[in-house]
Amino acid sequence: MAVSILDPNAPDFTRRYVNLADPRLGAQALEASDEFFAPKERMLNPEPAVFIAGKYDDHGKWMDGWETRRKRTTGYDWCIVKLARAGVVKGLDIDTSHFTGNFPPAASVEAAFVPGAGTPGSTTEWVEIVPSTTLQGNSHHYLDVTNGQAFTHLRLNLYPDGGVARLRVYGQPQVDWAGTNRSELVDLAAMENGAHVVAANNQHFGAASNLLMPGRGVNMGDGWETRRRREPGNDWAIIALAHPGAIKRIEVDTAYFKGNYPDRCSIQAAYVSGGTDSSLVTQAMFWPVLLGEQKLQMDKQHFYESEIAALGAVTHVRLNIIPDGGVSRLRLWGVLD
Repeated sequence: MAVSILDPNAPDFTRRYVNLADPRLGAQALEASDEFFAPKERMLNPEPAVFIAGKYDDHGKWMDGWETRRKRTTGYDWCIVKLARAGVVKGLDIDTSHFTGNFPPAASVEAAFVPGAGTPGSTTEWVEIVPSTTLQGNSHHYLDVTNGQAFTHLRLNLYPDGGVARLRVYGQPQVDWAGTNRSELVDLAAMENGAHVVAANNQHFGAASNLLMPGRGVNMGDGWETRRRREPGNDWAIIALAHPGAIKRIEVDTAYFKGNYPDRCSIQAAYVSGGTDSSLVTQAMFWPVLLGEQKLQMDKQHFYESEIAALGAVTHVRLNIIPDGGVSRLRLWGVLD
C-alpha cells in the first residue's frame, strides 16, 4: 500500500521542507544507466505510487516507478536527477512501494553542485551523502542527511539493479538575495524561495507545506487540511519566511475547499532570532497580530493590503484557521529587510 507524505511514521523533514525532486518545481530525471521496464521520469511523480493489477506493456508488467532490467554483467544501475533548485538536502525517501521481488537490495546517494544551468560531466565532483543502505521491498526508506552543502544534482545508485517507486529529496532551497531590489515585492512564504513550515498542530488530511507550493492548488488534496475540531480553540501553522521582510500584501486561497473551508483566519508575526522550533510554538501564541480575523469564503482567493498591521520586518508567521478546515495556498508578499 502506498503511503503519502502524511505517513504518521515519516520523520519531521518530510513535513517541513520542500521536495527538491518535484517536477512541478522544475526537477528532472536527466540520465539513467537503464530504464528497460519503467522510465526514470516516473520515479519523480508527485503522487503516491500505485499498483494496477493485470496492466502490462511491451516490456512486461507496468510498474509505477523507475525499473531496470536484471543485470547480467558487473556494475550497478544509477540515475542522475537535477533538483528543482540548488538546496541543502535534509533527508530523503527512497520508496519501493509495490516493488517486491524486483526491488534493489541496497542503494546509495551522491550529490554534486554544478554552477549555472549546467549538467554534470566527467570532471564533476560527487559527494556521498547516503552510504550504501539496505533496502526492503514495498517500503519507505527515510534517510537523514547531515551534509550542509548546497547541491544541484543527485545520483541514485542501485546495487545491482531493480525498481524504485519514488524518490523524494527534502531540503531547503538556497537563494542569492544579493541582486534583489529592496523595494520589490517578493513572496516571502514561497517554498521555492526557501520558506518552510516550522510546525502545525494538525495535518490530518493535507500537509501544511502545501500552503507554500507554487501556483494554485489542483484539487482539495493539494492544500493544508486539518481534521474536524471537536474541542475549543483553533488550528494553526507556523512558517519561517524565506527572508526577513515587511509584509505588504497577503493572499489566503481556499481553492477547492467548499464544505470544509475555515470560517475565519488571522495571522500573527514576529522577528525571531535564535530559539528552537519547540520554543517557537509557545512564543507564537503571543506574537503581535499582522492580520486580524477575516471572514473566509469557499473556493476563493482572498487578498488583503489595507488590513495588514505595520509590524515592520518579520521572520515568522503563524496562520490561524478558525476553527479548522482547509486552505490551499498562503502568499505573503513583502519587501526585504
